[in-house]
Amino acid sequence: MIDSSRPPSSPLGRPVSGLLVVAALALSLGACGRQAALAAPPPESPVVAKAPAPAAQLPPVPVPATFDVADLAERVQPTVVNITTTHDVVFRGMGGENGDPFEFFFGRRPGGPGREMRQKQTALGTGFIIDPSGFVATNNHVVEGADGIRVRLADEREFEAEIVGRDPKLDVALLKLKGAWGLPAAELGSSDTLRVGEHVLAVGNPFGLGHTVTLGIVSAKARSIGAGPYDDFVQTDASINPGNSGGPLFNWRGQVVGINTAIRAGANGIGFAIPIDAAKDVLPQLRDKGHVERGQLGLAFQPISPELAKALALPSTHGALVTEVQPGSAAERAGLKAGDAILSVNGTSIVHAEDLRRNVARNAPGKTIALGILRGGERKELQATLDALHDDADGDARPAPRGGKPTSSHLGLELNDVPGLGVRVERVLDGSNVDDVQPGDVIVAVAGQAVPSVDALRTALAKLSPGSTALLKIRRGKSERFAAITVPAR
Repeated sequence: MIDSSRPPSSPLGRPVSGLLVVAALALSLGACGRQAALAAPPPESPVVAKAPAPAAQLPPVPVPATFDVADLAERVQPTVVNITTTHDVVFRGMGGENGDPFEFFFGRRPGGPGREMRQKQTALGTGFIIDPSGFVATNNHVVEGADGIRVRLADEREFEAEIVGRDPKLDVALLKLKGAWGLPAAELGSSDTLRVGEHVLAVGNPFGLGHTVTLGIVSAKARSIGAGPYDDFVQTDASINPGNSGGPLFNWRGQVVGINTAIRAGANGIGFAIPIDAAKDVLPQLRDKGHVERGQLGLAFQPISPELAKALALPSTHGALVTEVQPGSAAERAGLKAGDAILSVNGTSIVHAEDLRRNVARNAPGKTIALGILRGGERKELQATLDALHDDADGDARPAPRGGKPTSSHLGLELNDVPGLGVRVERVLDGSNVDDVQPGDVIVAVAGQAVPSVDALRTALAKLSPGSTALLKIRRGKSERFAAITVPAR
């Protein structure tokens, strides 16, 4: 069993005494002296001058804990492995018009150029041992489609490896080394407790150079780079290069806090790692089942813009705004409705809308979670028992059918009736004050009132005070969402 619950180890290295910063103290005392002088009025003055309020004092800077980088590297390197994969690549040989450059002279030759050819190609990556019996964690993209996998340890022993399980969505894979036992295993730490500015150490196999150590800091957390549905990367300036993929990112205690995964093309000192807490959620399932089962609510949501927060009387832009609830889903059974703002999952705050997807998916199907929501200015807590998450089928949404001749409105939109659906946006005119609306959207409701036609839209807007903020409910493709507008003067 994968053990991710061991208590943290003690800090590495020897404690050192810090130096007292006396310059700041001297400046502080000097400032106090100037304030005292100002507080004493001249003898001839009948008015006593008021001493200025003391300046706000910053908290004292603690002496930072230090560690020996060489000791840390020596300790963790035995847990890091180099991975070499082989792939069968199929390509077609070069040829003339019919695939053979010599066909003009000699005619078509059996098996000549232009036929399919296979060639073995190798790729390099990194991993780290998480169990003494030979289980290794790495990136899914390091081993995906591999015909053979060999793993080289720091002591230069080599093992063949097989894939135990893969999670393409999170880009994590679990390998098993054949015939391995008694191996040094890395300790898994916590990425949730990482602080921006904290030292981290990356160990990997960049460009096939073998065990390479780079030191840096945590540059940022919760980065989304468009790599997948659960983007939540740790950004670091510890040097990461091709071949580092799948390798560990250690904190200064020697615990793995991330899996190095991506780099920013054309940028120096910008690399990304999967938070280890997200990996710890899936590694046991990969070992036991070979795949990951995730729970889902069955709803669509969108970020909360400042305009939407104003229209919905929300205190901030934190949370995820529910735009659509699927019939029969866990969300519907829990009582969620379009227009609800989900603020927390199991007590964890939803700061950005995408946090909702990640926090729900960390729970298995059948598990009941607590949802903190805001509805009509009132806070509520709902209980939702999750369904199993299935991949959505791909398919293009059908565009709404066109109605008659488009008409312009004082919203700065060119609109058209779509019988049975609502009001289609044909064009957004220059100077329009409507944001987050684009051609092809169908306006379904205004301020909670259905608008089946352009005339109904005008009537609904006429009931609202000019300058107030109103909520549009629109359908875009297969999904619904909200947009906020400032009601124009009539």
